[in-house]
Amino acid sequence: MVMKCFHFTNGEGRDEGEDVSGGGGVVSRMSSKVTWTRSLSVASSSADTRRSEFDSESTRDFASAASFCEFLTQRRANDLRVFTFAELKSATRGFSRALLIGEGGFGCVYRGAVDVSDEVNGGRYSKLDVAIKQLNRHGFQGHKEWINEVNFLGVVNHPNLVRLIGYCAEDDERGIQRLLVYELMRNKSLEDRLLARTPLPLPPLPWVTRLSIAQDAARGLAYLHEEMDFQLIFRDFKTSNILLDDDFNAKLSDFGLARQGPPEGFGHVSTAVVGTVGYTAPEYVQTGRLTAKSDVWSFGVVLYELVTGRRALERNLPRSEQKLLEWVRPYISDSKKFHLIVDPRLEGQYCLKSARKLASLANKCLMKNPKPRPKMSEVVEMLGNIISETSSQYESISQPIGENEDVKEESEVETEESTKQGHNYLKKVFEIKEIISLRNRSVGKLDWRNWTPGLVRTW
Repeated sequence: MVMKCFHFTNGEGRDEGEDVSGGGGVVSRMSSKVTWTRSLSVASSSADTRRSEFDSESTRDFASAASFCEFLTQRRANDLRVFTFAELKSATRGFSRALLIGEGGFGCVYRGAVDVSDEVNGGRYSKLDVAIKQLNRHGFQGHKEWINEVNFLGVVNHPNLVRLIGYCAEDDERGIQRLLVYELMRNKSLEDRLLARTPLPLPPLPWVTRLSIAQDAARGLAYLHEEMDFQLIFRDFKTSNILLDDDFNAKLSDFGLARQGPPEGFGHVSTAVVGTVGYTAPEYVQTGRLTAKSDVWSFGVVLYELVTGRRALERNLPRSEQKLLEWVRPYISDSKKFHLIVDPRLEGQYCLKSARKLASLANKCLMKNPKPRPKMSEVVEMLGNIISETSSQYESISQPIGENEDVKEESEVETEESTKQGHNYLKKVFEIKEIISLRNRSVGKLDWRNWTPGLVRTW
């Protein structure tokens, strides 16, 4: 099932950029009807002089491709490369379906290879694998989303944000051509690795890798919220927008719905409600008031997806299990049942204590009142503590036991541990054949050179 982006409605909607409020004050307000249609637009049209130029210029009209390129050139803080349409058409072998790696309301994403200058080798050109997003040429809203991505990815720079290499903006006989060229993320998205149900499923993500991905994504959001000259609210944080590189480092992608946060001294931005069903903060859906804490809510949802291996909304399950947050509620407060919600594909190879702590952190992010939700920088710190504790537990488990330890003492320790309710983390145990072999030996010591640890489930 592919999760789509929608406009939400609660009777009345708001146009983008309509007001910026602090406390209860409203600068300006217009209301307009919004419908449940796929969202492709978030570029602001605010004329408020207190807003950044990123919002006010993103819906600007361009009489020609030349004037449009001039506008983009002024924004190339990251020295974006300008590609020709012919270059990108050649790079994707004429936008071959065989190279298609993604598809959505914005258009299609293809894998390709472009020539880049290698300064280390004397300026010689070499091939670089990239992901090329081609905007659907029908509709101005997609065009605004495209501009939004260039606006923000052209100036942000962080290891946990996907890198925009360049763009193409041309008009030809077929119409407007708008493309974006990104670094290629070979391990696809977190959704693909964690939630995809394919005929040939990918190996499950190890528990420690899940924690690392969560921390990487949190760092990306913390940078957007707290570390730039202006605040940026991602507004569509979900597993499909978290991409994984060769080493499973996570990077946020798809800034089409991103929106600049309120200026200093103001509490929120009132705007049309867009996002993905299942991830959007309830107060944002109900009021249209957008804050960075809306992203924090979405992060909490993703944390539960990492714990459970389930989607935020899964229509194919029984009705009582379709909404993830409702399904986990009875289990998270019962220590005897908590292990029942943990992703079964982990097959017990995880630390139950850290899983509970991750769920506790998710609950903090999902507080009904947005104000007490933690900032993303605080989330990064808490995830760091969970990872450190988990790593130390794994290290203590994997340490070899001295050759002079009594086998009976080791067996008693393992028996005591196995009686603990819901323990699913890795434990070294004797293989059955080793135990039988030991019983037949006259010496009560274990020859550690001739055994291998096995895994057992204890629930």
